[in-house]
Parts: sequence; structure tokens; C-alpha cells
Amino acid sequence: MLNQTEVSEFILLGLTDIQGLQHFFFISFLLLYLTSLLGNGAIVTMVISEPRLHTPMYFFLGNLSCLDIFYSTVTVPKMLSGFLFGHQPISFGGCLAQLHFFHFLGSTEAVLLATMAYDRYVAICNPLRYTLVMSPRTCLLLAVASWSTGFVHAMVHSVMTSQLSFCGHNHIHHFFCDIKPLLNLACSSTSLNMTLLNVVTTSIALGPFTLIVLSYLYIISFLFYKVRSQEERWKPFSTCASHLTVVALLYIPVFFNYTPPASGSFPKRDVQVSLMYSAVTPALNPLIYTLRNQEVRSALKKMLGRKLFPGGK
Repeated sequence: MLNQTEVSEFILLGLTDIQGLQHFFFISFLLLYLTSLLGNGAIVTMVISEPRLHTPMYFFLGNLSCLDIFYSTVTVPKMLSGFLFGHQPISFGGCLAQLHFFHFLGSTEAVLLATMAYDRYVAICNPLRYTLVMSPRTCLLLAVASWSTGFVHAMVHSVMTSQLSFCGHNHIHHFFCDIKPLLNLACSSTSLNMTLLNVVTTSIALGPFTLIVLSYLYIISFLFYKVRSQEERWKPFSTCASHLTVVALLYIPVFFNYTPPASGSFPKRDVQVSLMYSAVTPALNPLIYTLRNQEVRSALKKMLGRKLFPGGK
């Protein structure tokens, strides 16, 4: 180890070296990023300013939108810079910071989606006690627990990765600093890091997913056994459609990327899958909730009306 030079920075190789594709990807992901900022920003503004949206469901939706703004900002600007200026250098500290915030926000989103599923379960299966169970204090505690869980999970990976030695090759075959490609560059033993990635990260993904599945199993059984009318069955379940779509958009790529054993060379497929939940999903979430939710659409029209016609009623 004395003759080896410690790596002080890494080089992010990005998605492609083909010049024509770089220009196309720059425009495409810039539009996605702007859509994410504007769409999620609009939802956060509506949830804060519109009294009709001061309910538990929209409180958690506001948290999700705020999270998605930060989530895409962690990776997309650096990726866009790479499309314009080529391979991007990133310091060791900057790499750890990017890794930390990416996993902090990603795992927080997983837990937050489970919290939103529980909210729908209480609202549909126990409506008379809904305001009591989902009180403002309970909602705040659930939100704090979601963000705290994500922070602790990310901190474990950040601290463990910071203890590794990196010497020699410093090219990361990715558009951001993720755990698996960094472990492939380490000179020291990564067995404990691999165990954490396979056990802890998989648990963070599967735990909330199990709670989501259980919540919807309870909802479906309640609607089929307690509600007689077909129309009355569909009406409450339709309020869950947006949430289920967002869950699918997050979990399908996450299961591809993190639940299999994290060993061997870092495949190009993982880079493509990472694009889905780091750049595409944050842009789609506000569109999904706006298009499928009448209350959000009405609040958006009202907010736009006040901006465009400030003197109107």
C-alpha cells in the first residue's frame, strides 16, 4: 500500500461518447429536468397555498414532490455538463456527497410511498377514524421517520465507502457516483460493503414494498367484501391509481438494479435502469398526479388563474 497512489478524484464517463447522441441526450434530459422542477415545484406550491389540499394525502404528496426536485438535482446537472464538456471529473468528497444524497433521497422515497399507501388504507378501510388516526402530528411524525430512515441508510453507505482505499484506475462507468461502480474500483476489501448493499439496501427496498402490498391487499379485500356496488368499489380505488403508478415506476427499475447480488463487472444495463428512477420518474410523477387527480387539476387551474389574471375573482 505504501507504493500505491491514493485516488483524489474520479472521472465520470457518462452515458455515451458519440457526439450526435450527446447533443440529443442533452436536450432530452434538460427537458425532463425542467419538467421535474416546474411540475414538482407547482405541486409543492399548490399544497402549501391551496386550503383544500391541506389533507394528509396531499401533505405526503408535497413531501414526494419536494424530494423529487432534490433527487433529480443530485445527478442530472452533472450528467448534462458531461454531455456538453465530455468526461466529468469529480473529487472524492464530491463523489461521496453525491452517493450519500442519491441514496438518502431514494430510500426516503421508498419509505414515503409506503406511508402514502398506509394513508390510503386508513382513508378507505377506516374512514370514520381517518382524521383521528392521520392527525397532523401523526403525519408529521411519519414524514420525519421517512426522511430519517433514508438519511441513516445513506449515512451507513457513505461512511463505509469512505473507509475504502482507491488507487490506480479512477474511471467510473456511470453518469454519477453510485455504490456498485465505486466498489469495483476499490483496492481494499469490499466484502462488508457488498453485504450491506445486498442486505441493507434490499431490506430498504423490500420492507416498504411489502407494506405497500399489504395495504392494497387490505384495501382490495375491504372493497370486495364490504362494498356491494361496483361503482362504489371503483370510486375509492381510483384515488389510489396515481400512487400505484408511481410505485411501479420506482420499484420496477430499483428491483432490477439493487435486489440481485451486487457482484461482477458493472453492467451497462444498470446505468440505463438508473436513468429511469433518477431522471425520468421525477419528471413523470407530477404529470401522473395532475392528469389523474381532479383536485390537483382544479387547484392548478386556480393557481394559474391567479397568476395570469391577478385582478380576477
